[in-house]
Amino acid sequence: MRTSLVVIGTAVAALVAGCGGAAEPESRQSATSSESGATGASGTSGTSVPLPPEPAPAAEGECPYLDTEFVAQTNGQRVGSVRTSSEDTNPACFFYRPDGDVQLTVRVYVGEEEVARAIVDDAAPVATSNPTAQPTGWEGGYESGDDGAVYAVSKGGHAVVVRTNQQQSVKARSVAVEAITRLGF
Repeated sequence: MRTSLVVIGTAVAALVAGCGGAAEPESRQSATSSESGATGASGTSGTSVPLPPEPAPAAEGECPYLDTEFVAQTNGQRVGSVRTSSEDTNPACFFYRPDGDVQLTVRVYVGEEEVARAIVDDAAPVATSNPTAQPTGWEGGYESGDDGAVYAVSKGGHAVVVRTNQQQSVKARSVAVEAITRLGF
């Protein structure tokens, strides 16, 4: 019986998330990003906490905390190139397919706990996403759509957001867990 309630609850959450996808909240509609569509929007979440700008790819180079072959195997696509954002510590990583389209991005935030939670809520809103607590001690959400999946979690002042062009959120989760492990958070 308990399993049935979980399945029904998950189905209802997916239905609600699917129905809510047509109109984005104002804060997400008004936000801009140089990677519009590939990495999501930035701006303000449903809270009054201002969000830092969405990172943008700045330089060609390897991701300092993720192996390119791991990403290719996990996401199921060859990686043509990798770019990183301009942050010196824990830059965002952008993995591209051989045709030049972004296949996966990883955003890492270290700072204030309220901002970390707001970044996660902006990427995978509490109201519409499926809740998650993986890895242990981390909290956030995940959701899938026609254009891919997002997995976003925070713990204390740390946040990790993974977006993939694949619809299976397990791929984004696997990359997030690997990044968290490699970063030693």
